[in-house]
Amino acid sequence: MKKVGFIDYFLDEWHAEKYPEWLEQASGGQYKVIYAYGKADSPSGTSNADWCANKGIELLGTIEEVVEKSDCLIVLSPDHPEFHEELSQLPLRSGKPTYIDKTFTPDRKTALALFELGRRYGTPMYSSSALRFASEYADIDREAIRTIASAGPGRFENYSIHQIEPIVSLMGNRPQRLMWIGTDNSPALIIDFGDGKQAEVRHFGWECPFSMTLNDASGHAKSIKVESDFFASFIEGLITFFETSKPLVEESETIAIITIIEYGMKAAESPYQWVELPG
Repeated sequence: MKKVGFIDYFLDEWHAEKYPEWLEQASGGQYKVIYAYGKADSPSGTSNADWCANKGIELLGTIEEVVEKSDCLIVLSPDHPEFHEELSQLPLRSGKPTYIDKTFTPDRKTALALFELGRRYGTPMYSSSALRFASEYADIDREAIRTIASAGPGRFENYSIHQIEPIVSLMGNRPQRLMWIGTDNSPALIIDFGDGKQAEVRHFGWECPFSMTLNDASGHAKSIKVESDFFASFIEGLITFFETSKPLVEESETIAIITIIEYGMKAAESPYQWVELPG
């Protein structure tokens, strides 16, 4: 059995709640979350000590202990990526397979620094939204795509990753510029990939499912509503990563995704104006 270590801002959150059971079931008991560290207790939920006691997971007092005792590592804090740089310092120096939860970092500069740190210490690592692994995207002809109109729920700050991740995986890692076209209640963004390729991201209420309409070079359209169990596919991929130490997502794609999110937030300050993206 391989021992998995959690490192989180606080442990009483949805991803930490679900991942242990999913990992153990999908791996047939070969991967199990044994250790956990939380920087702080949840401000509105269960303490780290009570959470670990309820889960049968050993709470450790330092990140160093989790890194030392675990075979592979998951840095969580999915809704607080501003803590990923701090929480990932020791994991990325460990040489042990490390997954860093979405959203990878709040800005491009930090994303570049974390990848460089992992590279310097030979630590295999990646980050992704689970939506990347939805089976509905698997058979799409990526070369033919010219336009994507994507829709989904949530706030731009922490939910745009779930639309932008699939868009970059389909359209490539070289977005050129973007423009904010949304409102306070319905954030929206146009992303120009050059060569006539463009994607639109729109956020609606929580009743809005993740969906996408694609147009190809000949003008034919295809509409997709994400209904597959993408978290199951994500967990299977995570286990494969732990076994092989081969990241499932290219660094260049993750950098492009974070760049779009960071500059999208900036573009919201000056709507309907193109904002050029760094290459």
